Amino acid sequence: MKLLFRYLSLLSLLVAWAFFSTTSLADEPSVELPPLTVTAAGLERELKDTAAAISYLDSTQLQSGRQQLQLDESLNRVPGTFFQNRYNFAQNLRLSIRGFGARAPFGIRGLHLRVDGFPETLPDGQSQVDTIDLQSLTEAEVLRGPSSALYGNAAGGVVLLRTRDGSEDIEMEARGQVGSDDFYRIGALAGGQNGRWTGHVSGWQMRYQGYREQSQTEKRLINTQANYWLAEDRNLRLVFTALDQPLGQDPAGLTRQQARENPGQASANALALNAGQEVQQQRLGLEYSDRHNLTGELRLQVFYSHRDFQQQLPFPGPSLIEFERHFYGLGGNYRDSFVLNQQRLPWVVGVELLQQSDDRQRYSVNPDAEVTGQSQDALETATSLGVYGEIDWPLTSALTLTLGGRYDQLDMEIEDRFTPEGQASGKQSFDEFSTTLGLSLSLNPDHQLYARLGTSFESPTFTEFYDPNEPEAGFDPQLKPQQALNLETGLKGAFNPSSQYQLAVFQVTTDDEIIKIASDPDRFANAGKTRRLGLEASLDYNFNKQLVTRLAYTWSDFRFRRFEDEEGNNLNNKRLPGLPEHQLFAELAWRETSGFFAIVDSLLISEVYADNQNSRQVSGYGLVNSRLGSRQQLQHLRVDTYIGINNLFNRDYPANLRINSGDNYLEPGPGRHFYAGINLRY
Repeated sequence: MKLLFRYLSLLSLLVAWAFFSTTSLADEPSVELPPLTVTAAGLERELKDTAAAISYLDSTQLQSGRQQLQLDESLNRVPGTFFQNRYNFAQNLRLSIRGFGARAPFGIRGLHLRVDGFPETLPDGQSQVDTIDLQSLTEAEVLRGPSSALYGNAAGGVVLLRTRDGSEDIEMEARGQVGSDDFYRIGALAGGQNGRWTGHVSGWQMRYQGYREQSQTEKRLINTQANYWLAEDRNLRLVFTALDQPLGQDPAGLTRQQARENPGQASANALALNAGQEVQQQRLGLEYSDRHNLTGELRLQVFYSHRDFQQQLPFPGPSLIEFERHFYGLGGNYRDSFVLNQQRLPWVVGVELLQQSDDRQRYSVNPDAEVTGQSQDALETATSLGVYGEIDWPLTSALTLTLGGRYDQLDMEIEDRFTPEGQASGKQSFDEFSTTLGLSLSLNPDHQLYARLGTSFESPTFTEFYDPNEPEAGFDPQLKPQQALNLETGLKGAFNPSSQYQLAVFQVTTDDEIIKIASDPDRFANAGKTRRLGLEASLDYNFNKQLVTRLAYTWSDFRFRRFEDEEGNNLNNKRLPGLPEHQLFAELAWRETSGFFAIVDSLLISEVYADNQNSRQVSGYGLVNSRLGSRQQLQHLRVDTYIGINNLFNRDYPANLRINSGDNYLEPGPGRHFYAGINLRY
């Protein structure tokens, strides 16, 4: 309660300061914030009119002198989100939204991710963020809460990202960065318009030694878009992305004592086995959009993605993993509207067909890093078909009803090629119908009240179905998809033209929540029921044309409601591990039209539990970061320079917790560290 009081007191003080500080700046003109249009909730609407909790970030918030190691640098400002694993490039960034995704041992689970309109979430529910081109990001939308009615499997929340498409004037840009722990990055961007063509290409290379032993990474990425306008209202868009990460080491987790004595060390197994990953991926997508001779808009998509992956996990046994993945699909939607009783009703219908094929091998390794034999050889295939629709129905001039639904058929199959008789072969099929219902009430032109009901389902991934210690078992017949029901109400609007705020209160009830088994971290099980209560609040306030503040607070009371673990322990009312109860983000930014900026942000996190039984508690922490930049115009050359300091006060904190992983659950984050960069734009 003391910590809650401190957080709420600080939040109240900052909000009061944000409003009453305008007295001292009364001579400065106010700044009217523009209306924001979002699409994450299905139809294109103004953000304040959408019956859902959505946050929108523009290019200024995504860029502005950031180091751009990971996506969390910019999305930490979104309430309801929680990030871990920022500095471990072998395990990938872990993101959770309202608790969905927190169980993932690596990467992202339970959330839907799209980049430039194409899915980065596989049919089995896994997502990766290592192919995102951070240096060319221009927009981000985050939809918080179950959303399977639009996005299908594993949609406990949605992240939509967009990169540069060449619609701006012709430009060429070179970039360079250096920083602590032998960090450097060089990159280049070019784009523009030529007749009916627009296009953009971005590429960069990064090397980073890392704060800890065995945490070095080397990464190269290229991202391109090309648009050809067949007519003013008819367009073809081609997207290509390629990733080459030949090195991504894994320092693994430490015990509490080890982290206290030497937080920069790696675990003995990680060093002995040279734990880490190597990955190459390519993705090609084609989209056709057409408004020609149509009352609405037609969009058709087709894409293909190929991924080669090898990883040595930081423990002996069946811990060397290799797979070659083919992920492809096609889909389309049509958006239009019709008039009923003098009211216009916008609607969308769509279909999506996806297939994932993993040719997977697994090998056993002894403590001396010698391969002793093979433990898995299988072809894993997941196919999903989804059909969806959504409509907005204005009941009155102030009240709008949103209805949506989606049917999904998901088939998951394992073809075992390892055991003599293929005993581990099997197939699971799931048929799911998801719904959404929303009401949006305009209280006045500045304030909007909404209520929303949404459902989601989340199948186990292939990794969660499989037990490496029992390779002949195949699918775990006891593991089922989890089902979630989200009820929320919220308020959005502006207190004056210089402000924007959002407030959401929600309850998510989940049946058969998928969790990692504490006594056997390679296996997963269903908890009977969980309940998540939460509050999310955010405020953006412009004091004048230069000074801007951002506040975002999250309260999360996420608990098991009906769960007895494999050892017979009653875990009812225990907190879900890996998630803080309180989180506060605060940012103060000064930006001038000349290009100068100075930004300070802070992130406060309350204590977190690292296991289902809540026996391992990790203390809360606070981080403060700062950035400073300037711009010079030298005839046709624009020069942007910036410096940044992360963890300004040199706090000890966990950058990641390995949930239900025994005593070795802490991955310490770096102390105070620096970076600097220069962008040359012609």
